Amino acid sequence: MQKITLPERPNWRAEAEELGFSFADMHGEPYWDESSAYQFSLAQIEDDIEDPSTELHAMCREAVPIILADEALMSKMGIPAEHWDLVAESWQREDPEIYGRFDLAYDGTGPAKMLEYNADTPTSLYESASFQWSWLEGQQALGVLQDSDDQFNGIHEAMVERFRALFAEGTDLHFAAIGGNPEDYATVECMGWAAREAGLGAHYTDLEKVGISADGQFLDAEDRVIGTLFKLYPWEDLLLDDYARHLKTAGCLMLEPAWKSLLSNKGLLPVLWQMFPDHPNLLPAFFEADVAEALAGTGAASSDVARAFSKAHQGLAKGYVTKPIFSREGASVSIIEGGTLSEEAGNTDYADQPRIVQAYAKLPVFDGFRPIIGSWIIGAECAGIGIREDRSRITQDLSRFKPHFIRD
Repeated sequence: MQKITLPERPNWRAEAEELGFSFADMHGEPYWDESSAYQFSLAQIEDDIEDPSTELHAMCREAVPIILADEALMSKMGIPAEHWDLVAESWQREDPEIYGRFDLAYDGTGPAKMLEYNADTPTSLYESASFQWSWLEGQQALGVLQDSDDQFNGIHEAMVERFRALFAEGTDLHFAAIGGNPEDYATVECMGWAAREAGLGAHYTDLEKVGISADGQFLDAEDRVIGTLFKLYPWEDLLLDDYARHLKTAGCLMLEPAWKSLLSNKGLLPVLWQMFPDHPNLLPAFFEADVAEALAGTGAASSDVARAFSKAHQGLAKGYVTKPIFSREGASVSIIEGGTLSEEAGNTDYADQPRIVQAYAKLPVFDGFRPIIGSWIIGAECAGIGIREDRSRITQDLSRFKPHFIRD
């Protein structure tokens, strides 16, 4: 894994404007940055990222029935008790999933370490699936990259096949995101593009324009009944919304399904560590409240947690991260080293959430930036990657998206 300085395509901004990539710059900073790219070997992609990501996803699915069977765990993970049945029934019905994105720490030598799983509403889909592929083809046409160079990017094709496998030709799907957010719109339009290629109807509506009919069905902005809805709106917010009371009776298939609320939750991390201790792609992780109880010798699970925490203590003493069970773009995340706070996110929007403790995995540094691998799961398999890098050790909303290529 290397970071290679490359000349930018002379027309990339015009191409971005033509394609509607209006957020290539954000907050006065470049977001898409092709002044350099990350180079991987095929073995690094296949052995260190692709196969482990597919395995991690299978492990996450194994965790779902474990969590559903434990009311105390459901409470710790912040799932409102009045919606436990909704979540459980979506799993029992095998409501389908479309996509998710693991965030991995990886320095080229492996094993990659799972930082978290964005299993419900991950963005950067358009950049990963489409624009970075255009970059590869453009740089090959210019002779900057070799014709034999490749990219780990079958994301769009995998989504087309996923939609085709799940829905009969001609089925109408709705895609909704908060109005006026170009990044969110690009994500749902990228999915709609794949659905249309799969022979399905794909209709966009602003999330705030979704209504309720007299008999309790969801309606789009044109008063069409919504039978299947992909919503770029996190389950932890939706379950607290007034609309949540209609979810069981609206007859609407939700994408992502309600059971994904368990995997997009950072409470998943201690559950996985308990289920798969010492797995090479996991970091030791615990609920902060459990750690406090274990150290105090109180709590029903204190002895088990205390033993696990004691085993991991040496590594945690060097450094650990505290994360709210719900947060976005690094908000309210803190890094503690040697018992002292060494860095914290400026955004504290999620500071009142319950927290988990996770061992600190140092990100590699290239030219002052720290990359995180976004490993995309489509259906049940890893289909490609996108890379974001940040000057901060906590990847936040000023991170940059970087293209990548494979060369052996």
